[in-house]
Parts: sequence; structure tokens; C-alpha cells
Amino acid sequence: MGLQKEPSSHERQLVALGRTLQALREEETVDGLVKLTLEYLQTEFHYALLWLGLYERVEHQLLGKGGITPMGDHSFLRQRISLNPGDLLEQVVIQQRPIGVPDLREEPRAGEWRKAAQRFNIQGTMIFPLRHKDRCFGVILLGSALWGTSPHADEKVRLSLIFGGLAEAFYQLEMEQQRQQAKRPDEPLLNLLSKLRSLPSLKKRLEAIIDETHQFIAPARTNVYWYEPQRRYFWRRLGNRDKSVNATDNPPDVGIPVQEVIGFYQALTGDQVVSIGEALSSLKTDVTGRLMQQIQARSLIAAPILFQGELRGFLAVEGTEARIWSEEEKNYVRGAAQLIALTAPLEEMEESIQQVKLDQALTAEVSHALYSEADWQTAMKRCAEQVCRRLQVSRFLVLMHDPDLKNFEISYQMQPNSRRPLVSPLDHLNPVDWQMLERSTEAIGIENLEDDLKLMAWRQAFLDLEVRSVMVCSTAIGQPLEGIVIVGNEAARSWNRVERELLKVVSQQVGLLLHQLNLQRQMDQLHKTYQSVQWGLTSMQQMHQLDSLERAAMQQIAQLLQVPLATLIIWQPGRTMGKVVAPIISKLPFGVLTESPIPIYTDLLIQWALQTDGLLTVKVEDLAPETRQWLNGAEIGQVMVMTLRTAPEHEPTGIVLIGDTGDRTWTENQLSAFGILSSQLAWCRRYLVLTESLMEQREALEQLNWYKQRRLEELYRVLGVGVRRLNELSHQKEALASMRFQQILRHLGSTLTNITSVLKHEQWKFHSDYETIPLASLLKRSLERVDALIKQRQLWSQVHSEANLSIGGDVAKIEFVLNEILIAACHRSPSGGRIDIWCRQMDTRWLELSVTDGGAIEQRLVDELQIGRSGDLLAPSTLDQPPGRHLAICQTLMQKLGGEFNLYKLEDGRILSRLIIPIASGLLPSGRQDSEVSSFL
Repeated sequence: MGLQKEPSSHERQLVALGRTLQALREEETVDGLVKLTLEYLQTEFHYALLWLGLYERVEHQLLGKGGITPMGDHSFLRQRISLNPGDLLEQVVIQQRPIGVPDLREEPRAGEWRKAAQRFNIQGTMIFPLRHKDRCFGVILLGSALWGTSPHADEKVRLSLIFGGLAEAFYQLEMEQQRQQAKRPDEPLLNLLSKLRSLPSLKKRLEAIIDETHQFIAPARTNVYWYEPQRRYFWRRLGNRDKSVNATDNPPDVGIPVQEVIGFYQALTGDQVVSIGEALSSLKTDVTGRLMQQIQARSLIAAPILFQGELRGFLAVEGTEARIWSEEEKNYVRGAAQLIALTAPLEEMEESIQQVKLDQALTAEVSHALYSEADWQTAMKRCAEQVCRRLQVSRFLVLMHDPDLKNFEISYQMQPNSRRPLVSPLDHLNPVDWQMLERSTEAIGIENLEDDLKLMAWRQAFLDLEVRSVMVCSTAIGQPLEGIVIVGNEAARSWNRVERELLKVVSQQVGLLLHQLNLQRQMDQLHKTYQSVQWGLTSMQQMHQLDSLERAAMQQIAQLLQVPLATLIIWQPGRTMGKVVAPIISKLPFGVLTESPIPIYTDLLIQWALQTDGLLTVKVEDLAPETRQWLNGAEIGQVMVMTLRTAPEHEPTGIVLIGDTGDRTWTENQLSAFGILSSQLAWCRRYLVLTESLMEQREALEQLNWYKQRRLEELYRVLGVGVRRLNELSHQKEALASMRFQQILRHLGSTLTNITSVLKHEQWKFHSDYETIPLASLLKRSLERVDALIKQRQLWSQVHSEANLSIGGDVAKIEFVLNEILIAACHRSPSGGRIDIWCRQMDTRWLELSVTDGGAIEQRLVDELQIGRSGDLLAPSTLDQPPGRHLAICQTLMQKLGGEFNLYKLEDGRILSRLIIPIASGLLPSGRQDSEVSSFL
């Protein structure tokens, strides 16, 4: 075996380092760790100055634990050194990085160490932090008599290892010390549980909890504060020094208003522990200052006493000096407060049971009032009085949601006589509040509207009524929002669970009644709308005149929609201009200009309506200036228009226009009914326009056919006479026959000439020519035409008071009307009867020509000629066949000619056919008047 090689200096250094590190891991005291470290540094490193100081975080100081100096002055090494901003030592502690100083004697930031360096003649210096897991446990200062001396690389490695091992050892010792010193809140809480079971009253239980808490945490005071929800303040119920009446450090028993410490109150209701200590607070600075001033303390832990979500109070440990509270202390206070929350309801159990019985009786009485009273207002008044008395509130409101108007109508409200009511509907809620009310399974309490963000849409309305606190509940829990019950109080207050439950029960009962009333109201509205539509449809179907139809339709639409303006703009298909007809205006500021024509193809409103399939709503500010010229009502804020459409292939003939204020809304039922009435109006107008057009065509063709028929009959008669005379000429002498032949030819030519105008100008409609004829000639020709009929029926005829004047106008048609009257008189007169023709000049323009006969006539024919046939064109009428049909044609024809024809039945049984015909202009009448002319009427 060879000789053992002597270890090198490097190996000896590593061995020494390893031994020291092992010793540091095994050492259990701070002084032992300091001693091992200093011995190692003194042995392995040749520094003139060694110093180790431990960092005290609370005081922000370094406590000297020893070292070596050139002069052996160890008292200096045990001093406390305060760390000031900008000092080298504070920089090392804060930044946790080593710092080298070339000459400590000249370093102004060295503080006390600069003086020491000058005394000990120390120049080059290194200051190392003792750090582990980003925590600084102290510093080590290594000083040399040489200038700028710094460790070599291997020395830095060894120093880093030894300092790291020392810091880790300090960390382990501190953790162990904290584990040994840590408070265990579970043990005193378990002790409390065993004590509380045997204590008879809430006061005794509170005293036990306070004593145990005070003993565990050792504050200056321990108190239990109780919450008064009606007046919203905290009052001190019990404390650890209540037995000492003369104690001077107890705070005065005054209330802590919630309004002054709202942040503290919100933290407690949110089940948060509030801690206020040295340079640390879980509240805002302003709230912290007011709270600490109220309880006269400098540090505090407050844990809420919550039971079933309701704040009963808080447990507070208070310190008269600044203090840092540990998590164990906070957890203990929270646990103790929860014990109070569990034990406190036992004291109130009997009172709660009694109150529940009273509330049950109240809800039963409310139910009876709601469902037994026939009058809704009386029932709600009884309900509101009882609820307000029980909850001690001043206001009670029931709101109903109106989906059409998108607001909440006030169905019922009650308030003191000295307070103003809510006069207008409440605005629609924002989506957040809407979902809150729909999803909530209980009543929602708002303690102070000025601080709470709930019901923002209604906040100002309630504050204007001096309502500060409200409780709201949907009338249909778990269902879409229909109604809301609200109770309000003028002072801010809290709402407990029992009160919320009571309002919930009442709200559901009110909701059932509201639902029934709402359904009834909807049924009434539907019934009213149905009646309006039915009445409107019936009215329009019964109208046989276009202007009457349009007027009736606009009245029905205006009444249905309750609008101040309803009118029609109509035009004929193919025309470029329209007009306003049938305006219904209930207020003058909603007027419309009726005289002005409206250009259909350039007016934007009408073009928008024509391009819209259905209802169109336009704000007045969007209307063109051209439209506002005729739609000139100053108060019009919006208009609704609907085009009158029938079949797709039919052209529109107008629009319905509705005008009202800008904020007006209508229900879906109203708009649907409006569409039905507008559609019916379109069809009825089309039907009447077509009917009137066809009736006019039929009437004209009937008159033309009658007239041509009579002309053809006259032509047949004249030609027949001419042919007969021609036959007679064959038996006469040649000269006389030639002369007669020429006369007959001229007469036949004249007849053909007269018929030419009929063939040329009156193929499909009448052509009126102005002619004159003496009255005597007119009567003579008329009597000649009926001469054969008079002789056939053996009638006697006479003309009375024939005036010497001429008739002017369409003589041919007047002549045939008179002929038709005479034919009818002859046919109804009995054989051997009498026909009289009376002539009477009424004035310079008109002649009355009357025919009387003694025949029989149906009274219905007389009536229908005087008042017209019935509106039902399909019903049988005496005017559908001759003679009534011919007489009706004569009547309408005379109206077109400017005259008049009527048929009367006289008191003596005679029939009077009265004809008013025009006198030829420019001809002065002459002749005599017979006294009998005026006597036949």
C-alpha cells in the first residue's frame, strides 16, 4: 500500500464547505447558524471585517448578530441598524443582489458603516444578501484593508453556496417557528360548540362566544353588533367589557348608520370578512376612516352574522393600536360569527312562529278579499291596507305590463293622502332588470334606491315621490312577466326573508286576479274590435252611394283606431291626379287640405304606399315638403297609410291615411282590424264604382232603346200612312194624283231626314239638339199619334188653357215623353173614359203640362216613381216592366233634359201625370189661363 497523497488546498476548501453546509442543515437555532457561518468565513477567508445582520421586516431594520473587527470591538457588531431610503444596506435588502464598494470609507451611502470603516481602516467591501425563495433574511458584510478587493471566482462560488445554505436554514427555522406559533381556530370553536348546547339563552351564548374569541385573539375589545333593518343601522348588543360599568375604553353605545359605511355594509351582506390593520384595509379609505371613527378603534376584524341570506349583525374584534391580523384569526372570527348565526334564530323561534301564523291569517284574509269582492278596486284597497299595515310601508302599487305600448300601466296604487300618487305609466325595464324579475323566485328588496343600480328605469320616478326603499315581486313567478306588485317606504330600510315571502304570496294571489282581469280586458278589446269590424263591414255593405260609403268607412276606421285624422286619397285608374275625400277630423290641428289636387306619380308618400304591401308608418319629419303642402296639420306627428288593393291584377284606386301624434301606438288587434276594414273598403268601392258605371250605362241604353223604339214606331206609322195614300192615288185622276204623289214623297223624305240624326248621332248615347216648336203643334202631333188608340178605347180627350207659346229644347224627346204619358193614360183609362190635358205657364222659363185620367193604377208604381225603387236591385219592382219601366225612363230622361216628370194619384181618384218642360227662350208667352188648371191639384 502506497503513501496517501496529501489533499490539495482546493480539496480542503471543498471538504470544509461540505462540512459547514451539513452542519447548517442540522442546526436548530439562529445563534448556532450564525456561529457556524462566521467561523467558516473567518477560517476560510481572510477578511479584516465580518458582520452578519438579520432583517426584521416589521421594523425594517437589521439586527447585528456578530462578526469580527480589526480592533475586536464586538459591541458595534450587535447594534440595530435602521434602513433608510438610498442606503447601501437597504438596496441590498430590497434588490436582493450583492454590491461591491471599492472604498467603504468614502461611500456616502454607507451610513454608520462609513464611520466604522474610517475607524477600522476598511476599504474594499462586499455586501451579500441572505435570500431564499425571494425573501431576504439578512446581509453579510465582508471588508478588507485593501482598496477595491473582490473575491475570486472560486471564492464567489463558495460564498454563494454557504450564504444560500444559511438562508435556507433560516427559512426552515422560520417555518417551523410559525408552525409552532400558529393559532388553531378549530380547537376553540369545538370547545364553543360543546358549551353552547348547555346555555339557556341567547345572551349567555353570546357571552360565551365573546369570551372565547377575546381569549383566542386577545384584542382590545370584542363586541357583537346587531342590525336594525327598519332604521338601517348597527347597534352594539354585547361586548366583553359590559360587566365593567366604569370601563373607560368602551366605545359609546351609539348606532352606526349604514348610509355612512355603505361599503362596509355591502361587504357584510356579501358574506365577506372585513379586516383593517396596519397599512392594510379591505375597504376604501373614506369608508375605513368613518367606520373606525364610529367604533373608536385602529384595527378591526368584522365577520357577518348571516342566516338564510339575511344580515343579522356582525362579530367584531377591535384593537386600539395598529395590528396585522393573521389568516387564522380571520378564520376564527368568521367561524364564531357563523355560530352566532346558527344559535340566534333559536331565540326568535317563538316570535317567528307567531309571526308566521299572523302572516298566514293575513294572506288568507287577502285571498278572501280578492276573490269575494265583486269590485276590483275595493278588493285591492283591502289587500293594500293589510299589506301596508303588516310591512309598515307607505305605498302599495300594482303594475300591469302592456306589450303593445311597451310600458307598465298603473292598475292600482295606494299612498297616504298627503303624498302624491304616481300619475303616468312607468317606462319599459332594461333587459337586466327584466331578467332579474322574471328569474327571481322571491320578492326582491332594494334597501336604498340612491345606492342600488336595480330598476334604473324607475329610479327617478320613485325618488321624485320621496320613495327611498322598495320591494318588488312578479305576479307570476317562473312565468313571463305580466304584472308587478311594489311596496315602497320613504326611508331606506332592509327587507327580511319573512317579509319577502309574504309579498311573494300576496303577489301570486294578486297575479291570479290580474291574469283574469287581463284576459277579460283582452276579451273586451277583442269583442270591441270585433264589433267595430262587424259594424264597419255591415255599414259598408249597406252603402249604395260612393260618397256615403267612403264617409262611413272613414268614421269607422277613426273610431276603431281612436285617431284625430282619417281620410281617403282617391283617383281614377290611369289618371295622374288624386283628391282628398271623406276627411274625418276631430281636432283642427290635424287638418288636411281638401281642395288641392295631389300628383299621384310624384308625391313620395303615395308612391311609398303603393310600393308597400300592407301597412306603412311614416314619421312627419320624413315626409317631403310637397306632401306637407296638402297634409298640413300642425300637430301631425306620424301617419299610417294603406293602399286600397283588391285582386293582384286590379290597379289601386286610392289610399287610406291615418294621422296622429308622434308617440301614439296601436295594438295588433287594432292594426289587424284596420287592415280588414281597408280591404273591405277597397272591394266595396270597386263594387260601387263598377255598379254605378254599369247602372249609368244600362240607364242610358234603356233610354236610348225606348227612344229608338218610339221613333221606329213613329216611322212605321208615317210610312204606313204614306203607303196607304200611294195606293189610293192609283184610283185618282192623273193630275190630282201627281200633285198628291209629290206631297207624299216630300212627307216621306222629311220623315227619313228626321231619322238620319238618330242613325248618325245616337247609336250608343243620346245627342241633344235645341229646337223650338209651338205648344199647339206639339199637342196636335201628340194627339194624332194616340188618335187611333183613343178611338179604339172610345175615350174623350180635351186640351185646357192652351197657351200661345213655344217649347224649346230637344223637342223630339219631349214629344215622345208626352206621347208615352198619353199612351199610358189611354191604356189604363176605362172604355168611354176621359183624358184631359192641362197647360199652365209657371214662369217665364217653365211650362207645366199635366194629363189627368180616370184609370186605375197600382199604388206601388206611384210610390216607386216618386221615391225611387228599393236599394236591393234584385228585388221585384214595378219599374222592371212596362208601363212602369217606360215611365221611369221618361222620368230620368226629363231630368237630363232639365225638366221634370212625376205621377200622382189625386184625392178624387184621378191619375195626374205632371210634366215640366222648358219654354223657348226669347219668346214672350201669351194666351189665357183657365181657372180649372189650378183646381185639379
